[in-house]
Amino acid sequence: MALWMEKGSDPTTESEIADLQAIAALKESAALEFKEKGNEYVRQGKKHYSEAIDCYTRAINQNSLSDSETSILYANRSHVNLLLGNYRRALTDAEEAIKLCTTNVKAHYRAAKSSLLLSLLDEAKLFCDAGLERDPENKELKKLAREIDSQKQKQEEQEAQVSKALAEAKDLSSAIEYRGLKIGKPMFQELTGLRKPVLDKNSILHWPVLLLYAEVMSSDFIEDFYETDTFAAHLDIMFSEDSLPLSWDKENNYTREAIELYYEAGSGIFLSKTKLLRYLLEGTAGANVESIGNEEKDVDSFISEYSAGKGSSKWVKVNEKRKLHDILKEPNFIIPGIPVFYVVSKTSSFYKDFRAGKWAPPS
Repeated sequence: MALWMEKGSDPTTESEIADLQAIAALKESAALEFKEKGNEYVRQGKKHYSEAIDCYTRAINQNSLSDSETSILYANRSHVNLLLGNYRRALTDAEEAIKLCTTNVKAHYRAAKSSLLLSLLDEAKLFCDAGLERDPENKELKKLAREIDSQKQKQEEQEAQVSKALAEAKDLSSAIEYRGLKIGKPMFQELTGLRKPVLDKNSILHWPVLLLYAEVMSSDFIEDFYETDTFAAHLDIMFSEDSLPLSWDKENNYTREAIELYYEAGSGIFLSKTKLLRYLLEGTAGANVESIGNEEKDVDSFISEYSAGKGSSKWVKVNEKRKLHDILKEPNFIIPGIPVFYVVSKTSSFYKDFRAGKWAPPS
């Protein structure tokens, strides 16, 4: 019998040929039966999808149907995998179906759909266009084509926003580096949020500046402090005779004549180029960009000790007539994300302890 023929040998007798034809007919019948069972399981709903996939797989494994019929089996299995959310398997099956029969429009649709769900938009468009070439009036393909075009437009807009954010962050980072400024780990973000400096078209840095009243840890905020401005100009406005007194300043100690500004002399780590860029991208469209440089070799720098002038105090008094840029580039100034300055009053009882270094910001 043909069942016992050696592998690779051809049938030589009518009996062997008849046996092989009978076997082929049985395998074809089995394949068609598995296909129909698979279709029935799909109609029965999600609980039976795995059984449908098993049936289509068994039908394919019979290796008894024509290429066009086998293409339908792969397309059917792709359909079920799509329904189950197995998008990668759905795409693989759809691609196999197309290889077997390029005119299988449903296979093109399922390849396009699974590619879209995998965010492979270029591939999705190619599959969709190929399907429409074969069936230009196919409503499902035309609808899918519009969806793909819409997603591609959104993706291109997102990529443009990311590119813009990255370019702005790099320009800002270069400006900071050029000025010799040191940015450290951001502090007080519960007060400042994700505010960052801005570089304008004239290459002037605009800083958001946080003022902390050390005595009570209340705060004020200067949203747009030009690096070319002095503190005197801002403080003259904030503490003018027409301005309202601070609600907590019951003894009226914090007047224009009495206040002094200080910064904390830096001691510790300031951010590397890459970490600075990551920080500047926070809150922008480029926040999740995967790679922005050689991050493995990029290391933070460290200031081992601070120098605050005479004595051992870590608080450095600010000359209000100096420009912000000149203050920020002091060797001992590590900017904690954005500039932070401490406001104290010479007429307050707190002033003596502060100057003596007996007060520290809450950690």
